[in-house]
Amino acid sequence: MLCLFVRIFKFVKKQNMKIGVLLSGCGVYDGTEIQEAVLSLLAIAEEGYEAQCIAVNKNQHHVIDHTSGNEMAESRNMLVEAARIARGNVMDITQVQPADLDALLIPGGFGNAKSLTDWAFKGPDGNILPEVKLLLVNMYNIGKPIVALCVSPVVLAKAFEGSGARLNMTLGSDKEASPYDIPAFNQGIEKTGAAAEMKTVSEILIDRENKIITAPCYMMDATIVEIRENIRQAVKALKEIF
Repeated sequence: MLCLFVRIFKFVKKQNMKIGVLLSGCGVYDGTEIQEAVLSLLAIAEEGYEAQCIAVNKNQHHVIDHTSGNEMAESRNMLVEAARIARGNVMDITQVQPADLDALLIPGGFGNAKSLTDWAFKGPDGNILPEVKLLLVNMYNIGKPIVALCVSPVVLAKAFEGSGARLNMTLGSDKEASPYDIPAFNQGIEKTGAAAEMKTVSEILIDRENKIITAPCYMMDATIVEIRENIRQAVKALKEIF
């Protein structure tokens, strides 16, 4: 009878898992990569979990015209922009309690390297928003898993720089086509004290010791079908480290 109760408890807990999804806006070149965000929400739902979108209530670094790649003379708020992806259901990061989440997932997008951090401009010598660092460190300290997709490992690298925690992460591989300089990214996150490992878009990296899952996604030259599968792999892997 006790074993049956334990199995039922684990099943109910699995169905009630809440995964925070940290967004940095809406649009790959100045915020969150929309396809990665939507596919993450889909993968979370397919596993029977609940997603809670989260964003910072501050203006993003700048606004990019996604038809031309040119900067636009306007400003946009990350929380307001993230609400477009979240269909309005988005929480201010300052209102999030790590104890209320079972895991955190960060989709990719340049907003991670331009607004949540300034990695795009200063590399590993840059800074991270204090409220983002606080959420990540608090999640880690209470043993909650973190999934970092695409370029978002740079956010983790800055959050845990100098902490003594040596996170093992991937940003992709130079063995297959990529629009980015993967070795240079690896050197950058290693400068912060993290470890970098090469993985293709068909692979993920699970750091069981630190409860960190990373997946290359659009750091590689990949199709949306490959991105969907890569994200599904990462979300499914949560079961291994919950």
